[in-house]
Amino acid sequence: MSATVAEAAPVAAAQPFRLTSWQAWGLILIAPYLLIFLFFVIYPIGYGLWLARSPASYVHLAEDPIFARAVVNTLIFLIVGINVKMAIALMLSGFFTNERKWIRWLSVLFILPWAVPSIPTILSVRFMLNPEWGVVNSLIFRFTGDDGPNWLNDPSLALTLAIGVHIWKSLPFWTLILLAGRLAISADLYEAASVDGATKWQKFLHVTWPSMRTLYVTCTILSMIWTLGDFNSVYLLTGGGPADLTHVLATLGIRYLRLDQVDHSMAAVVCAMPFVLPLVYVLMKRLSK
Repeated sequence: MSATVAEAAPVAAAQPFRLTSWQAWGLILIAPYLLIFLFFVIYPIGYGLWLARSPASYVHLAEDPIFARAVVNTLIFLIVGINVKMAIALMLSGFFTNERKWIRWLSVLFILPWAVPSIPTILSVRFMLNPEWGVVNSLIFRFTGDDGPNWLNDPSLALTLAIGVHIWKSLPFWTLILLAGRLAISADLYEAASVDGATKWQKFLHVTWPSMRTLYVTCTILSMIWTLGDFNSVYLLTGGGPADLTHVLATLGIRYLRLDQVDHSMAAVVCAMPFVLPLVYVLMKRLSK
């Protein structure tokens, strides 16, 4: 009996693997999506990395003072701009929890900057800040008799305004996310805190913040990742000027493209990876818990 089984085993192992009809149809239906993923995701990324393979491109970036300034500007955007934006969003999420009719109407107007496309909104801000015929300097001249400043001609002021535009444009989105987090907190916790005589600050410190801390940190990391790839706020407002001193890494690649330096452009994008990958790792690690 054992000899018969031993002789049958090699025969069974030698049989070729065949797909069932359901498995074959599954592969046929998945194939278009795999091809789309290959040609529109893998190929562009791989081709960009291939263009940035030359060490000479990174040597050129290291010697370019504009690149060093762009790295500093990117860090300022991430550390200052994002944290200020998320702190304001956290405060406004508490404000919009009030169930007053005028606050509901105000919330509709508050969402408009995020809902409207970036190009007309940011360009309108740029036109308003024009030193010659912009509405801001026109009002300053009417009420003070003095000419207003050249807002976008000073690098520090221009970068500050770009950060302000970024905050104004994306603030409604993160406020809505944090507002949803606040509304998910049980009202019984606040009632119990009121019975214990807790103040509004104590309710926030011991009820609201512990319940929203994970959501807040996750949104902050996600906002940093998105901001690294966002060039609208800088490119549409300042164009990287004056003298290319307000560039961030997302807009620096466009600068090299305009100079017909494709390899340097791709290298500048690759240089953003040390910023992106740690943020993605921390985000995925937090979400996996």
